[in-house]
Amino acid sequence: MIRPVNFRMNEQTAVNNYFQEDLHLKNVEINRKAQEEFDAFVNVLRENGVNVIVVDDTKERDTPDSIFPNNWVSFHENGTICVYPMFAKNRRKERREDIFEVLEKEGFSINNIMDYTSAEGEGVFLEGTGSILIDRANQKAYCALSERAHEELFIEFCEDFDCFPVIFTAYQSVEGERLPIYHTNVMMAMAETFVIICLKSIDDKKERKSVVEHIKMDGREIIEITEEQLYHFAGNMLQVIGANNQRFMVMSTQAYKSLREDQIKAIEKHCGIIHSTLDTIESCGGGSARCMMAEVFLPKK
Repeated sequence: MIRPVNFRMNEQTAVNNYFQEDLHLKNVEINRKAQEEFDAFVNVLRENGVNVIVVDDTKERDTPDSIFPNNWVSFHENGTICVYPMFAKNRRKERREDIFEVLEKEGFSINNIMDYTSAEGEGVFLEGTGSILIDRANQKAYCALSERAHEELFIEFCEDFDCFPVIFTAYQSVEGERLPIYHTNVMMAMAETFVIICLKSIDDKKERKSVVEHIKMDGREIIEITEEQLYHFAGNMLQVIGANNQRFMVMSTQAYKSLREDQIKAIEKHCGIIHSTLDTIESCGGGSARCMMAEVFLPKK
């Protein structure tokens, strides 16, 4: 997780991230609130036994979205690190090799780096586990196509990692128009035994049916959320492991409060729930709890 030093509303991402809002606060105040929310979030994860490695952002880079590292990097069981092409030019400055050195000092092994960033020169993007939901157990990858998730590059990723591609487009209503959702992980979250998903955001019925069939084929329960809940970041969750190997579904307090009692019970059948208040980060950044965590699957030395 990357602790922010220059967090603010990023004007370069706002063009197709319709979750961002202008809070009309000074940037210094926005960053202060974001740091408070970040620190509280890290504390509640650690209180539940989740191993969190925090790296501070640097002011020199001027990276307002550095708090969302999962968009530029992913870490894999075979010791491979993936580095991804980013839509916003100022987000490309978030990529930092010194973070890899931090992980090695923490005892993780890095065997290979897959770098897809040359695609930026062709205007082709694939924003990490924001764009790609990887089902590591069943060697599948789900991707909602958008300006930040190009089909050809996603298929190349699936070939490189021997994953079956499940491709669709997810939409949201913006001023009466149906526009692509910028990241898959806003409308879908995959846990070991269940999936949170806004199926109604997949307008094409054949695509929706295909997604449902793949999820059910692999024995996961589908917990459906509404488009209204999606706007409260109820699709932006991540399952993590805490103390005593206990599983937790991590989300923002806004997302948690948007859930119905039956949905909460459905999640709690499978694992515990951790939530933390991320209001400033969600409003200005247009991302939530899941976007803030780059999960590490690298092998230990």
